Amino acid sequence: MESILKRENEVLKNNELIKIEKEYDEFEIIMLIYQKALNSIVEKFTNLKRVLNEYYNYEVITNVTSRIKSPESIAGKMKKKKIEINYENMIQNINDIAGIRIVCNYKEDIYKIRNIIANQKDIKILKEKDYIKKAKKSGYSAYHVIIEVPVKIKEETIHIKVEIQIRTALMDFWTSTEHKVKYKPKKKLSNIDSFKLYIYAKIINIINDKMFKIYKKQNTNIKEITINSK
Repeated sequence: MESILKRENEVLKNNELIKIEKEYDEFEIIMLIYQKALNSIVEKFTNLKRVLNEYYNYEVITNVTSRIKSPESIAGKMKKKKIEINYENMIQNINDIAGIRIVCNYKEDIYKIRNIIANQKDIKILKEKDYIKKAKKSGYSAYHVIIEVPVKIKEETIHIKVEIQIRTALMDFWTSTEHKVKYKPKKKLSNIDSFKLYIYAKIINIINDKMFKIYKKQNTNIKEITINSK
């Protein structure tokens, strides 16, 4: 990454992500490289979504979304971690600057997708957290994977970290709602309402299991994943 930044003028001329003539500072160049890594993963899973849905004849992956953290969010996280704010520390210590969210129908689909990620030759898994088997105290459930993605900038290949969150549609609904009521309003969420959200997360988990049992009962010939997408 350091050598890329030193060749700022070359990067600006040769990086296909940059379409217009303007001055880019160091931070913007780093973010463009993260965006390039993110684009390659989004493309991979968008293609995989179509393949899996055709293979299983139902929507295994219902949605794929992505985002790059804002400078304010990155700085806030570094302050919270008590890390000195500089580019080197940001790259080394903040794993979710680039993030992708994969939404599935069933919990079983989450682990199928996790296994597909592990089988990709161009992806290296750095860290995993299973918040499905062991949910957070708030009730939050999902499967998190931190991966490294190769990004080619002219003659150099650098490896960029991307966070993948995999969750069911019901988990995604709970997470989205929880974030809106807990972090967006100025009024602090009461302990009673926080507890209610925790209970609702448990109920959603039960519904996830029961819905899959019904689906499995009606579809006894459920295929196992044999796809190893490139």
